[in-house]
Amino acid sequence: MRNGVIAIHRDGTLALTNHEAYRIFSIPRPSHDVGRAFSEVFRERSEVVRALASAFDLTTLPNRVELRLRDLDRVIGYTLSHVRDDSGTVIGAVMYFKDLTQVEQAEERERLRDRLASLGEMAAGIAHELKNPLAGIEVMAGLLRRQVPESPDAQSLLADIISEAKLANAIVVQMLEFVRPIRLQVERTNVPEVLHQAITMAENKAPRGEVGVSLTLAPDLPLVDGDQHQLCQVFTNLLTNAFEALGGRGQISIRAAVEDVHQDPAFVPTDEAETSVTPTMIVDVADDGPGVPAELSDRIFDPFFTTKSEGSGLGLPIVRKIVDAHDGRIDVTSTPGAGTRFRVTLPVSSATSVFK
Repeated sequence: MRNGVIAIHRDGTLALTNHEAYRIFSIPRPSHDVGRAFSEVFRERSEVVRALASAFDLTTLPNRVELRLRDLDRVIGYTLSHVRDDSGTVIGAVMYFKDLTQVEQAEERERLRDRLASLGEMAAGIAHELKNPLAGIEVMAGLLRRQVPESPDAQSLLADIISEAKLANAIVVQMLEFVRPIRLQVERTNVPEVLHQAITMAENKAPRGEVGVSLTLAPDLPLVDGDQHQLCQVFTNLLTNAFEALGGRGQISIRAAVEDVHQDPAFVPTDEAETSVTPTMIVDVADDGPGVPAELSDRIFDPFFTTKSEGSGLGLPIVRKIVDAHDGRIDVTSTPGAGTRFRVTLPVSSATSVFK
């Protein structure tokens, strides 16, 4: 079956479950599970235990309910049903469920594309109109500086004007980059080479200070289908943010490895369902800095949201847009006071076209 199934007796013991259930919940299958308490078998998934435990207390059972497994960063959709004997007495319950993670990601990408399509036309027009006056302000302020070389106060004010004009222009350029459709030049890309380039570029964009950077690469990493320049931009932005968050002290660890990931059976042909395992590149960028407050962690990928006094709020949204264009995903895990980890997941072989 393409769905997970868990059936329990009225006394709370497990009647049956299938392989898909263990796969979705990332739980190793014990040799003897039937007859054991379901709360013990699935103790690592407290959300699922609570949902099953409520089956005998509800008169109207939930249908098509979504449940987020935060530790797995996975979303499932489930339905509960009662099992009755010939006399109509409830003797058990069954949970049918499906992994909706890839479906939700696809819908989120579509929602993002729809928002960008409407935002793009307006933002692109505004940005083009702003670039010309900003360039004029910068040029005229520069000319004026040369005309008042003997006035330190005027020199200081004009330097501030030029600096602010450059900052505004940089924001306009980033906005154009954000709303512009991504064009990928897909080629076989060496991820370790991309990471080495990103470290060098990040050091040129933000002061590294005494921050230590460790790079751990799994042996025999394969090449991935991707745009080397834009992937370099992804990791440069992540490392630049880490340098800025650490403020010259701390440690950044970068890890790259390959994991086999099971595809959602709904996305593969039936005759390939048994072999729907694809190698996936996992790159973690973690720091031991102050972390991201819990109330802000869900907003850091929102356009124009920033906690920096001079930030544009477009760095991480652009990173996410590039990763999405590679059919990948980016996740963040942060503990205030203990650090932040960004995980970039990229398919080794992608169906991404050159234009997206």
